[in-house]
Amino acid sequence: MQERFRTLRLVLTFLFITLIFSSCADEEVTKAGSRFPNVYSSDDSWLISWYVCGSDLESEYGAASADIEELLETKLPPNVRVLILAGGTREWQNDMFHSNVGNLYLYDSDGLHQLDTMKNADMGNARTLENFLRYGRENFSADHNVFVFWDHGGGSAAGVCADERTENMLRLNDIHEAFSAVYGANPAEPPFEVVGFDACLMASYETAATLAGYTRYMVASEEMEPGNGWNYDAWVQALADNPAMGGARLGEVICDSYLAGCREEDTEEEATLSVIDLARLPALTSAYEQYSRDVLARAAHLSPAFFAALDRAAQRAENYGGNTREMGYANMVDLAGLAQETAQEFPSAKALTAAVSDACIYKVHGDYRRRGGGISSYYSYDGDEDGFSAYVDQDAALMEQKCLLYTMLYGELPDEATELLAGQSTTGRLNALPTQRQQIFNTAALEDRVLDVDRDGSAFVRLSAAEMDMLSSVRCNLLYLGTEEDVILYLGSDANVDADWERGIFKDNFDGTWPMLDGHPVYIEIVEEGDDYNLYSIPVKLNGRECNLQVAYSYADGKYRILGARRGLEPNGMSDRNLIRLKPGDLLTTIHYAMSASGDDEEFMPVEVDTFRLGSHPEVRDEEVGDGTYGYLFEFVAPAGESALSDIAIFEIENGDITTTVE
Repeated sequence: MQERFRTLRLVLTFLFITLIFSSCADEEVTKAGSRFPNVYSSDDSWLISWYVCGSDLESEYGAASADIEELLETKLPPNVRVLILAGGTREWQNDMFHSNVGNLYLYDSDGLHQLDTMKNADMGNARTLENFLRYGRENFSADHNVFVFWDHGGGSAAGVCADERTENMLRLNDIHEAFSAVYGANPAEPPFEVVGFDACLMASYETAATLAGYTRYMVASEEMEPGNGWNYDAWVQALADNPAMGGARLGEVICDSYLAGCREEDTEEEATLSVIDLARLPALTSAYEQYSRDVLARAAHLSPAFFAALDRAAQRAENYGGNTREMGYANMVDLAGLAQETAQEFPSAKALTAAVSDACIYKVHGDYRRRGGGISSYYSYDGDEDGFSAYVDQDAALMEQKCLLYTMLYGELPDEATELLAGQSTTGRLNALPTQRQQIFNTAALEDRVLDVDRDGSAFVRLSAAEMDMLSSVRCNLLYLGTEEDVILYLGSDANVDADWERGIFKDNFDGTWPMLDGHPVYIEIVEEGDDYNLYSIPVKLNGRECNLQVAYSYADGKYRILGARRGLEPNGMSDRNLIRLKPGDLLTTIHYAMSASGDDEEFMPVEVDTFRLGSHPEVRDEEVGDGTYGYLFEFVAPAGESALSDIAIFEIENGDITTTVE
């Protein structure tokens, strides 16, 4: 973000010296086949092991306590029990648990019982997870086992369960290490019927591969979860009422009750939840490996055009976790969506899409997450080396994918890729990452690209075929240039560009309007561009706390819909599970990025602009920005987070008329 702001600063310095002196249907439930039948006896026993890492979700919102209260509303038979380990928060919002220990409890037909405490239990440490698994195995035999992780999640690279006290978290390798130490993998008879993640972003291929041999089914969400999470009174009670159900049916109940709860809380628009059959994971792995090898073989030529085409496909597919400069990047893409977007180039994509559909046996989703296949995977949208390094370290990630993304990020083919393409086996781990990148995308050549104005008064830029070949997208950036106020106000970026990729001509689509919240201009960034809707993020302060409004724009009616507000990703990669719905009377402050027009500032800085109370029906809509001087720059976006900015076009608006000039 700061690098782009510095570039904007350089573009605008000379300019201001010159000026001074001269956003479908209702939410859907997608079913794979008919309802799942009972597969066990009603007399079979069940143990649900619940790993509750309270974190700030508990200390600030009491979310873990609320879910435990939900559980206590259920009536259990003697053959269904719930073993609870609760910790990982600075403060519990109940009178039962203590913050400096792991609280070990059992809930059964006789109620809630304290069993023990685990001193200094670090919920983000593999040893704590291992000890809990071992305690359950040694003390509570059952015909069928369920395990549920509860907390924030961050996807394949970051993992799950960030202990608020220690700031440690469980990576996928930690989860595998703990399960392996207690049980050992048994694909034919896995020790768990279901392993679930009541956490964000964990329905990935890498998570499923981590649990292979340890559970029959996995239940998790591709997207961030809202704070209400799973409905424990509903799904635990359903199991209590029908212990004959199998994991597939239980997963279906968890999904259905989750979406029903999201509807009740009005948080369903971006909700997702999937049931993945791990017996079908080998076929998915085989298809993913073949597809990845095919893509890697093409990547070996180090063609900018190839990587740009791949990145465009990843941008068109659903992506999860926010993925903007302001929100941060979770770097998770829908696996089936990516395969479908590249199917014309790679015949193996069809088999991968089919394998995803076969493995994800049930899923639910809201209106603005209806394109996903139910299983995600890691993709480096931003090119961040720390995130990629964390992903590379996960043993469950495919070596082919590690090599592919390595090649895109560093501009060279790793030795392991050469071995893979030659049909040789590899260790599954990459050698140390390079200290610097080789340049594939020469975006520097596009910096300050000269603009022109056509006969209709539109600013445009012309690009060659070679230049377009290295770009994922061309976007627009808008600024308010206030000479009298001595301020440059950055209004954000959008995909609203009249783009002719055939002729290489990109025109502004500016009509004098910009998104506003209850009449107040906002800084806005596009998250995802789809065929029928776009997703946006708007930084604000909501009742004094910095967060990001999540906004959808529907092409069908040309309207925006505010989905809620979330904080950005934490530095450790964990997403914010607490989706906040706006309420009348909320105090909201818009956040922009600004610098002085006179040249006193070195870079753009966040500034609070308008503070106001929300009315009964807060809305975002395109409104006239008003008379004044505005700057417009094209942004040329390449893979791995690289980009460049064009020269600037000036829009002078007077009485609604727009006059466009370029230097």
